[in-house]
Amino acid sequence: MAVDLQPILSDYLITLRPLRLDDFESLYAVASDPLLWEQHPCRDRYKRDVFQTLFTDRLKTKGALVVCDNNSGKKIVGSSGYYQFEGDSIVIGYTFLSRARWGGAYNRSLKGLMLDHAFEYVPKVRFHIADSNLRSQKAIEKLGANRIGSFVKTGKGEVERTVFVYEITRGSWQKIKIRD
Repeated sequence: MAVDLQPILSDYLITLRPLRLDDFESLYAVASDPLLWEQHPCRDRYKRDVFQTLFTDRLKTKGALVVCDNNSGKKIVGSSGYYQFEGDSIVIGYTFLSRARWGGAYNRSLKGLMLDHAFEYVPKVRFHIADSNLRSQKAIEKLGANRIGSFVKTGKGEVERTVFVYEITRGSWQKIKIRD
């Protein structure tokens, strides 16, 4: 069964849909906030040319999604995506939300929709989070993911850094959803 890496997913709060070329300006309006990237290894992603490179790379993956706020006329408020499908797991990452949507419901809704979708295809979902990104580590731990390892990564124009690998299984996610 082929994994649908660009589904349209929706709940009462947000709609996720495939990233399109014409989303650049709306998504850059969100990404241009330097505080979004203060804990990220690539701290200058708020710059137009740096974000353009990320945007172009994400379009090529065919796994990138935009996050639209259902309560503000489907305004784009962030992005996320799927990558590294490896038989029994897939990675969710490259996630960012506008600061107005930090701290709870939006991230939970975003990750919940993406996890539910991924678990239709694989028993494990992973997240790669830079060791410096404490905000993202705490957010993913709130959802029940456990740190299972780390690796060293060097990306295009980026410094070498340690990345933590977090994992959540289908069974543990179902238990968390039941408690909510």
